[in-house]
Amino acid sequence: MKTSIRRGVALLLAALAVGAAAQDYPSRPLRLVVPFAPGGGADIVARAVAAPLAKRLGQPVVVDNKPGGGATLAADLVAKAPADGYTLLYTTPGPQMANPYLMAKLPYDAVRDLVPVSEVAIVPNVLVVNKDLPVRTLKEFIAYAKANPGKVNFASAGQGASSHLAGESFKQSAGVSIVHIPYRGTGPALSDLLSGQVQMAIDSIAVYKPHIDSGALRALGVATARRSPLLPDVPPIADELKAFDAAPVNYISVPAKTPQAVIDRLNRDINAVLQSPELKQQLAANGVVAQGSTPAEMAALIRSEAAKWKTVIEVSGAKLD
Repeated sequence: MKTSIRRGVALLLAALAVGAAAQDYPSRPLRLVVPFAPGGGADIVARAVAAPLAKRLGQPVVVDNKPGGGATLAADLVAKAPADGYTLLYTTPGPQMANPYLMAKLPYDAVRDLVPVSEVAIVPNVLVVNKDLPVRTLKEFIAYAKANPGKVNFASAGQGASSHLAGESFKQSAGVSIVHIPYRGTGPALSDLLSGQVQMAIDSIAVYKPHIDSGALRALGVATARRSPLLPDVPPIADELKAFDAAPVNYISVPAKTPQAVIDRLNRDINAVLQSPELKQQLAANGVVAQGSTPAEMAALIRSEAAKWKTVIEVSGAKLD
């Protein structure tokens, strides 16, 4: 009986301590871990969000770049951090939606060790081809690829990258045989695409728009359900391939067991920041669409996107070491 009472008192005191900590939150700087090198698309968006978020929280939000391992290094670091709301993961589909199917073993549990706080943004992709390829529409490109099986290459930023999976999804949806050529980043892939060493790619509008505008690349379709204001004359791929969608979502997660009050506070302030006209305009200039959510909505999106990419990965046979 006494043991039960002591246990109950201990649990009560622990709950009170957690509640008090949540009420005082945040009382020190936050760490926003980004799984990519500085200067990349996710890093740019993370930093754009971190500055106004720090003002709302009343504490610095320090962006900490931890690239490597297909984003698993950063995800593992956050998954094993104290569940107090001071270590956040700014992430893309890899750690929770794709890597569980790309990798034989992860150092963390993608479902149990991380919980979402909020969606942050959608990064629209565009399918582009080299200007010398004799096609001007997506329909013509699909016909060309079918007439020349195995002779069309598509570039990606690396094995398992979102640009790789987008290309595999396109292959499967269009029923074409095109060859994946992985590069070490978007820059080398873009260089060979411009020179004609590879013929096609699906990646961020922000990366390709200057070359679309110059005429070096031809945009055939955006990988979102609606047209992009950055490329208003380019139709969605979904107009030709029903329900096609390959726009990577960016979102923020925290370690599991983070107090719900802390998650709610973060969610409220992140969504308020994303409603800022200034931030929306800043992100739109980089081809990014600000997109908030509730934690439950983001959790549902993780489940649906994971199921989609699981199928794409299994059919393609894509793997990461």
